Order: sequence, then structure tokens, then C-alpha cells
Amino acid sequence: MGFRAHEARANAVGEVHARPHPLIETPRNLIQLAFMTEGGSTVDHAVLAELSRRLGVAPPDRQARHHAMKWGRGTLRWERHTEFSTYLWEGPPSAPGEDDETPFGAGFSAPGLVISGVRLEIRPWTEANEARISGFDPASLCHSIVENGMAAAITDFRQDGEGVTRILLLDKGLAPARIGALAQRLIEIETYRTLAMLGLPLAQSLSPRMRRIEDRLASITGQMRNAAGRHNQDMLAELTELAAELEADAASSLYRFGASRAYHGIVEERLAALGEEPAPGGESWSAFLQRRVAPAMRTCRSIEERQANLSRKLARAATLLRTWVDVEVEQGNRELLASMNRRAKLQLRLQQTVEGLSVAAVSYYVVGLVGYLAKGSSLFGDLVKPEVLTAALVVPVVLGVWWMVRRIRSRHGGDSD
Repeated sequence: MGFRAHEARANAVGEVHARPHPLIETPRNLIQLAFMTEGGSTVDHAVLAELSRRLGVAPPDRQARHHAMKWGRGTLRWERHTEFSTYLWEGPPSAPGEDDETPFGAGFSAPGLVISGVRLEIRPWTEANEARISGFDPASLCHSIVENGMAAAITDFRQDGEGVTRILLLDKGLAPARIGALAQRLIEIETYRTLAMLGLPLAQSLSPRMRRIEDRLASITGQMRNAAGRHNQDMLAELTELAAELEADAASSLYRFGASRAYHGIVEERLAALGEEPAPGGESWSAFLQRRVAPAMRTCRSIEERQANLSRKLARAATLLRTWVDVEVEQGNRELLASMNRRAKLQLRLQQTVEGLSVAAVSYYVVGLVGYLAKGSSLFGDLVKPEVLTAALVVPVVLGVWWMVRRIRSRHGGDSD
């Protein structure tokens, strides 16, 4: 309408249309591989550029996060996510004894480590296709009726000989848009389920290390109760090391546990959107995953809570020890100040003694000089003998020297103030 638009408006408006559901008609095969690509989209774009070169088409823009291209009789769709990327090939089923014309052959360069693989087969709901259910493991078979009875989703969440999870979708005549949406939900459930489970090995590796920190904390707090044999400085140093180790583990696991929570939330959303009902004698996808995946997610949450609680306990113990250390330091400072005060008093007494001796010494020399002057110059003639004069001057000279020393000391004391 001619108004100036926000710089992010185009991305915000277009995001809801960024990944539309493919229109899929029965029968169809879908194969999706998910690769961990934490290093960024550079490798993905290199793979797509090579595939585009082989097809003789233009590669996608380097800023693109999704792209689609024709491949054989089907379509290859690429999507870039936060820490992984997916490559989905969708095409018609091949003839018996032939392989699907997928791009994942010898010439395909994987952009990273594969984390998930799904093979979704969409077939009409017939008795012949129902017989395919017998090919799944009955011990973990999940068979749900979805789309108000118009489709059935079957899987055992096990990997086949090629390492991918097989899903069978039986269709009673759904529209292509509804089949596409349903197929995308089923594939995302398996993909995000696998990604959510990545937090479990990390949680299992952190558990014994946290147990060791908890045991050491219990030992240190037990020593803190014994005031006689307590070494506060050593215990505080050890507590600081334990806290640093715990914080390092918490920082390294922060992203993984947060991602697991987010992925598990997506799985629950997709399961709720299925609106499934378990087939007679079968188990629903939700019930199976709730029993198998939920305990792993609780383990991850438990480790996070233990990390937070242990961090608070270490902080409280360190604060208490630091308080005791401060008290010890203050007590040592008080003793040091008292010792310095005693030394200052001794120094003052010594100074006073030295001043007394200096008064006597100076008075002695002054009286001696006057006596020598009287003897040598005969200043008073025979009226006053030098010895008498010298004796008479002793007291005034001593008093004068003492007064002069006191005045000098008082002046220096005033300058220092």
C-alpha cells in the first residue's frame, strides 16, 4: 500500500508458507535422511550444487534454507534446520526387483553424519497390502487408525537392512494434500524422536561424575562440622574446583538438553495432530513412544535438576566456608594489629629512654663547654671560681635542654597530625 515495511516482515510473513506439505498420490515411496551439520550450511550447498550440476539445473541460493528439484520420476526436497538438514526423496514405487531412483547412491556426498533415516511406503488399503504388516516386528508393532478411519499408520521403529526405519501408510482414498500432511507428520515423528534421544547418552555419561561430586560434597560438609580438625582454606579450594567442574559440565550439556526438550515437544505435537486410535489388537504410536521415550526425557530433566540443585548446594557450602575463612583472616589481622600496637608501645618507651639519655648527654657537653670557657678565659676573674660556675649551670642547662627536646618532639608530632 505504499508504506515502508519492517525489514523482517517478508521473512515473518513467508515463514508460514516456507515448508508446504507435498501433494502426494497413492501409491508412493518416500525416503528421508537427516544429517547433523553443526558446521553450517556450506557443506549442504556444496552437495546441492553437485546434484544440480548433475541434473543441469541452477543450484539454490546460498541463503536458502529449503529447496526442491526434480530427480528421476520423483522430487528431491532439502531443508535446513538449526543443527541438522534433511533430504527427502518422493517418487513412485519401483517395479519388483528394482531399486528406487533416489539420489542417495554412490555419487551422493553426505553433508555430515547421518542421524535419522525413514522409508515411508504409501499404499492403497487393500487386503494384499494389509499382508505387508506381517513384515514388521510384532514385539514393537505400532498400528494406528488415523484421519477418521481413512488411513492406517504402521511401524515397529526398527531399522531395516539399510539402516532406515520403515513406515507403512495404508490409504482409503485421502486427498493428495491430506496424504502429504500425514506423511510429513509421520516422518517428523521418527526424525525428531531420534534427535530427542541424543540427550540420553550425555545424561548417562554425566550421572557418575555428578555422583562423585555429590559424594565429595557430603564428605566436605561432614568435615565442616568438626571445628577442631577443619582446614577451611583447603576445603574452600576443593569446593571451588568441584563447582568449576560442575559448571563446565552444565555449560556443555545446556544446549543438548534444551534441544532434546524442544524435539520431544515437537514429537508430542505431531502425535496429538494424528488423532490416532489403536487398531484392534495393536498399540498406538503415542502409547509406544510414551513408554519408551518419556523415561529418557525424564532422565535428562533429572540430570538438569540435579545439576541445578548441586550447584546451589556447592554455592551455599562455599559461602559458609568463605565466611569462616574471612573470620579467620579478621582474627589474624586483629592479632597482627595487637602485636604492632605492643611493638609501638615498646618503641615509644625506648624512644623516651633515648630522649632522657640524650638530654643528659647534651647537658653534660654544654656544661663541660661552659666550664672550659670559664677556666680558659678568666671571664669572671677571681670573683667566681670556674668550678662553682660549672656547678651552678648544671640545673639550668639540663632544664633548658629538656625543654628544647620536648618542644622539638611536640613540633614533629603536630606536623605528623
